[in-house]
Amino acid sequence: MTVHDKPADFITITTEQQIRLHLCAVYRLLAHFGMDDTIYTHVSARIPGEAAFLINPFGLMFEEITPRSLVKVDFEGTVLDNNIYPANAAGFVIHGGILQRRPDLACVLHTHTRAGVALSCLEEGLLPLNQFAIEFHDSVGYHDYEGIAFELDEGPRLHRDLADNVALVLRNHGLLTVGHTIPAAFYFMYYLEQSARVQMDVLGSGHPFAVVASDILARTDTQFTSRREAAKAGHRMWPAMLRLLDRHYPGWSEG
Repeated sequence: MTVHDKPADFITITTEQQIRLHLCAVYRLLAHFGMDDTIYTHVSARIPGEAAFLINPFGLMFEEITPRSLVKVDFEGTVLDNNIYPANAAGFVIHGGILQRRPDLACVLHTHTRAGVALSCLEEGLLPLNQFAIEFHDSVGYHDYEGIAFELDEGPRLHRDLADNVALVLRNHGLLTVGHTIPAAFYFMYYLEQSARVQMDVLGSGHPFAVVASDILARTDTQFTSRREAAKAGHRMWPAMLRLLDRHYPGWSEG
């Protein structure tokens, strides 16, 4: 039995080597599901016990990233390994700004998908129109656009606007999710993206849409495991995601 075949509860992601493997998996999955943006956007994962995190090498497509190619950087912006690629400057501001101030988080994920960017331009933000979106009811923050995230002083405001939520809409920019584990951050982004796609499809139809009653909304809200135990979000689907990568991209975890 390989790690990819084990039940979710048996998967451990604690060592740097394991973190590199599973963070690489997130990048490959984002590419597989069409949630990447050429060499742009980024996902980060904290190195436990160190004031450092891993992020993608700036210049590689997500489908090219391997565990070894990930860049290790500290919260001062110093690259701690011998990677030939730099870290993305905006990625450092966004991810460092959140991870440094949220030691409980293991992973931060940011995308520029068509549906996510479209949603970020709507004044009303994410609407609880469907079961995907209900999972995020009262768990989404909003951050006003400040230009490309090159300024370090934006980090505290990102942290402030994220608050205790699992997702942040970066207005006029894209989406961001966080997780107490790497699988959790991916899980939240996958379903936040589905929420955005459905909402834009519904609004684009031009037809009146059904609204979920407030009492049903409140009850359904509590039925999601992710709302009761955020640390376990995505833990059931993660082995299946790894098997998907093994089937479609043999050797993805090497190098």
